Amino acid sequence: MGFTPPTGAFPESEMTKSGLIEEVAKRMPHISKKDTEVVVNTIFDSMVEALRGGDRIEIRGFGSFQVKIREAREGRNPKTGEPVHISAKRTPFFKVGKELKEMVDRSPDLPEEGSSSEEA
Repeated sequence: MGFTPPTGAFPESEMTKSGLIEEVAKRMPHISKKDTEVVVNTIFDSMVEALRGGDRIEIRGFGSFQVKIREAREGRNPKTGEPVHISAKRTPFFKVGKELKEMVDRSPDLPEEGSSSEEA
């Protein structure tokens, strides 16, 4: 149930869209890399359009995306301290799903409890 990448599926320290296309192409050898790229781009484009339209996107086991409205407000220029008007804007927001949280938490790279990643 849900997406479980194989250990070491993305050896880089970050996953990029091209890395995702490569991984999907490897897992689906009967689909050309070009077609895989079209599928991945179509998914992302569809998600962007849904969010632009104010829709909420829910991917069970992964999480949900929605647009939050940030009201206009007054801020301050940190250099000069002068007041600055900040316009209202729509911001995409992702809320991680329970299954994804649990899968990430079970990662074998977690430090042992009580140990610190920074040594004095």
